[in-house]
Amino acid sequence: MWTVPGAVQIGIPVSVGIGPSKTLAKLANHVAKRVTGWDDGVFDWSWLSPAETDALMARLPAGKVWGVGPRLAARLAEKRIDTALKLKRADPRWLQRNFSVTLERTAAELNGVSCLSLEEAAQPRQQIISSRSFGEKTSDLAVLSAAVRHHIARAAEKLREQGSAARLVGVSARTSPFGDDPYHGYTVVPLAQPSDDTLALAAAALAGLRAAAPDPRRQRLMRTLDAINRAYGHSCVKLASEALTPNWEMRQDQRSPCYTTRFDQLPTARA
Repeated sequence: MWTVPGAVQIGIPVSVGIGPSKTLAKLANHVAKRVTGWDDGVFDWSWLSPAETDALMARLPAGKVWGVGPRLAARLAEKRIDTALKLKRADPRWLQRNFSVTLERTAAELNGVSCLSLEEAAQPRQQIISSRSFGEKTSDLAVLSAAVRHHIARAAEKLREQGSAARLVGVSARTSPFGDDPYHGYTVVPLAQPSDDTLALAAAALAGLRAAAPDPRRQRLMRTLDAINRAYGHSCVKLASEALTPNWEMRQDQRSPCYTTRFDQLPTARA
């Protein structure tokens, strides 16, 4: 057995899990941390016989297996697969048919078959997101702008850490989905050239914020426009650039009259 004195020296719990597959190594790490009798900081599956391995897996909930989240664990429990051992022994084709290829591979990994490669270095992220909710409601553009500057600065820092540059900036702003008249605005601002410059990214983000934020005056104007057209007829009020007598419209010479919606088109009966 190995010991990890680091926990005593600096107060940070340290654990090491060893296994023939990535999933088993992660599960071994959990055993080294949490399972009574093995929680001394290091665990290696090779220490156990096959029978002892199965006995230990029977004690571990399926939700502790790497890649099995709460929702998937609940679905598995409905099928009476509630432990790591039952998942290990499940039929691979049945798992693929009823769940996914990913879960089939997870079960194979629990059986010691390595299906997932180890990454020697983290791959650069293709998308960096920085966002938070406000503590209270606000419609102040200055407050929103300050928040955008803060988040874009953090995102730019992460961008530089991985040695990348952004080609575009996306800005999203939304209200609570549970409030009255929920709103969700999103806009993308392409950059003239890829950049990791906080100032350039902040300028693009603020332009995106202004584009994503609704203009109250325009909203009132559109409501008024719709109300007039509903009251006095379609296209009663329209853009001047639409032209008063467009020659591009589809010919409708043979269209039937609107007997059920227009009083002026009701048929006249004569005796």
